[in-house]
Order: sequence, then structure tokens, then C-alpha cells
Amino acid sequence: MFFGSDIGIDLGTATVLVYVKGYGIVLKEPSVVAIDKNDNSVLAVGEEARRMLGRTPGNIVAIRPLRDGVISDYAVTEKMLKYFIEKTVGKRFFLRPRIAVCVPSKVTGVEKRAVEDATREAGAREVYIIEEPIAAAIGAGIDISRASGSMVVDIGGGTCDVAVISLGGNVVSDSLKMAGDKFDEAIVRYMRSAHQLLIGERTAEQMKISIGTAFPREEDVCMDVKGRDLLAGLPKTITVSSGEIMEALSECTSQIVDTIKNVLEQTPPELAADISDKGILLTGGGAMLYGLDKLITKATGIKAMYAAEDPVSCVAIGTGKYIEFQSEKRSKKRWRLW
Repeated sequence: MFFGSDIGIDLGTATVLVYVKGYGIVLKEPSVVAIDKNDNSVLAVGEEARRMLGRTPGNIVAIRPLRDGVISDYAVTEKMLKYFIEKTVGKRFFLRPRIAVCVPSKVTGVEKRAVEDATREAGAREVYIIEEPIAAAIGAGIDISRASGSMVVDIGGGTCDVAVISLGGNVVSDSLKMAGDKFDEAIVRYMRSAHQLLIGERTAEQMKISIGTAFPREEDVCMDVKGRDLLAGLPKTITVSSGEIMEALSECTSQIVDTIKNVLEQTPPELAADISDKGILLTGGGAMLYGLDKLITKATGIKAMYAAEDPVSCVAIGTGKYIEFQSEKRSKKRWRLW
């Protein structure tokens, strides 16, 4: 337990990461909650609840309370946040933590307020909201305070955020509801139409990680996939190649590339020159799709590269560093007043 600590939370559609001041990332669990519909009680949260997806009896439902980067079920999100906060800093609410939470760059004021209210109700004494591309840039070690352009493409589970950052703010940005979850859905649709095989989201995710690709591989890889034959209604196993998954994901990856091009077209020429020199920084779990960096490089003519640190953790690290900065700023202000 880290009693009374300031914490940063990457409240992702697929995964929640918690950064504690002075300790780094201390928690990383799926954003899934298992609810008993009979009495509306929480049975499990995180990894334990994720294992229940698609495998629960009628009275138990495993749900993901965040969709497309925003809260879709306020009450369940509040319970999930409370569980993760208590797991991190304990139940001593007289030492409520200050919490920074990240949100997609194009969320509405109502959606931002919902995140703030849910976090406050879950146990925070103060809440700071930071946009995901800014947090990702900080977490990747970019000095965002300089008058120099940096492009960050953060692809998570629910959203793809593209932003050009200079002097601590977004100069040009766009947010697309096309990310890891949509990749999984595209694979499920492809297996249904091309092979008449019904598979679940977890199987699709395994396929995306194992043989998924956005750019032709030097050597095709294959995977045995189990599902239900839609014609016979019986279990069936087939072999799927990475080339097929590239075809299944082509529409999704094309939309991401188009969004990056649109942001570049709106970028001031001086900042565009900086980006051309530095390259495009890729962060987030969805960005780790094999060959996505090569596809973006080929489409834009600008080198795309992954963050030096773990791309999945960049936003959480940046959110944590942001709350550390806010704490230091408050301390200095107190000393000046004293």
C-alpha cells in the first residue's frame, strides 16, 4: 500500500494502469468488472473479471464500463476506480490521494466531467485531467515545453489520438474511435464472412497479437484458430495466415493513416519541418500491431518509431509525472506564501 500518495491513472478502454509518485507503475489490470445482476454487487474486477468474459452464467455479467475511450457505464466505472484506488493506496480515506487521469484529446466537456466526477466519488480529494497525447509525450521523455513540433500517435484500446505538440499544448489534434477493440471486431467479422467461423473477442485478440500485421511480413506466419462452424453449428479448427489478418485489418489501418495525413496537412510548416526531422512517435498497446510503423512510414514519408520505453506504459508514466509536477508546484507555492 502507498498511503496518501499522489497517483496518475491511465483509464484505458482495455487496461487501467496506476502510477504512484516515487514508485512508478504499481498496477496494470484489464478494465473489466463482473457484476451479479441479482443484487448488482461487484464479484470481480480486473484480470479475474476478464477471465469471465464470454464464460458467465445468466445472473453474472462481465462488462467493460469504458467504450471508445469514454465512460459508458458511470456507476460501474466508479466502482472499478474505487477498487483500484483502494488496492493501490488503501482505505484510509483521511489520506485521500490527488489523482491525475488522462482522457482522449477530443472528448466533450460532459465526458470530461464524467471522468472527473467518477474519480472524485471513487476517493480522490483533487482531480487533474490531462489529454492522452500530452501524457504520452511526457511519458516518452519529450520536452513538450520547447518551441519545437513533436507528433504523437497514441493508439489504445478505444481511441487513436493524433497530435502535434509544441510549447506544452496541442497545436493540431484529432481523435479517431479506431483502435485495438476495432481491430478485434474486424478480425471477428472477417472470420465470419471468409471462413463461416464464429470466434470470440479473446480469440480475435490472440490472433491480432500472434499473427496480426499491418504491413506484409517477410515470411507469412500461421495460427490454428478454434471456433464454431456457422453452417454445421459444431466446434471447428482452421489455420489462418498473417496475410489474411492484414486483409482483415486493412480498412482499420487505412483510417489511422488517413487521420495522420489529415493532421499533417493542417500542421504549420515550421512544425512540420520539426516532425520530418524527429519522426512520428507511436505509443499505446494498439500501436504495437506488427508493421504499423512501416505502413505509416511508407504512407507519409516520415519515419515512424516506437517510444524507447514500453509503448503501453507511456501514457500512465506521463500522467504520473504530471501529478508529480503539480505536487512540486503546489509545494513551491506554499513555501513562497510562508
